[in-house]
Amino acid sequence: MHGEDLYAEIRGARLRYRDDGRGPAVVLVHGWTLDLDMWEPQVAELATDYRLIRFDRRGFGLSSGLPSLAEDVDDLLDLCRLLGLNRVALVGMSQGARVVMRVAELHPALLSGLILDGVPRLEGTPTAIEMQELPFQHYRELAQTAGMPAFREEWANNPLTRLTTADRSAHDLLARMIGRYPGHDLVGDAPRPAFPPCAPVLESLMVPVLLINGKNDLPSRRQAAQALALRLPRLELAVISAANHLSNLDNPKAYNLALKTFLDLHAPESTSRGDPWPSLPAG
Repeated sequence: MHGEDLYAEIRGARLRYRDDGRGPAVVLVHGWTLDLDMWEPQVAELATDYRLIRFDRRGFGLSSGLPSLAEDVDDLLDLCRLLGLNRVALVGMSQGARVVMRVAELHPALLSGLILDGVPRLEGTPTAIEMQELPFQHYRELAQTAGMPAFREEWANNPLTRLTTADRSAHDLLARMIGRYPGHDLVGDAPRPAFPPCAPVLESLMVPVLLINGKNDLPSRRQAAQALALRLPRLELAVISAANHLSNLDNPKAYNLALKTFLDLHAPESTSRGDPWPSLPAG
């Protein structure tokens, strides 16, 4: 494991985070049921050139509080303030892509670049296919009636969490994360996290964007990326071979190369812009 666990008290929650490496700042945001440990393969290789900050989203991993995508946006901004970050690249995986996309839409002056990995469809209600791929209500009923162990066993076999790699350490890492997922949004009072996107501004978003998908990611996720690609003016694409939805774990070598190629080009801009905070509301 890389780095040490740090904690920040932010708006009533105690958030676990890690701060590794030196160089241009990159903040990484994990997906549903996961936590900051999902980025271990990236920190192992990229921390020599970049300052990598990752955190357990509110209500996930070892962070307290109830899951909320809207709170995640404020948490990310408050963490940047706390760490004195005036310019960052943001990496958001799956549900985490919703969080960093909202930050990019609302506060583009903060960003040097944006990386969206396995992004879900950003607009409208879930389609029948999407609800079948991620049957949240079924999982909620399962967790409430049969308990979290039953949910974890079923969720581990969902295509969104199924790994194709034979690397045992990747499977063990994923199992540990799912094993400590608290399930507050399944067994507690927290509703399914959701907020409407700022869709009208996508075409005017001038932040450079990298869209990543595993080659064997679900068709709905690849289609969501294709639809988003048509609307983003500064776009790069990366398809990770031999990888499913969790492409950073399935094929970290190719994933890290895609990140580094993009960051080497765009992240150094983080030192060339002014302070974005006067334009941001107080956290």
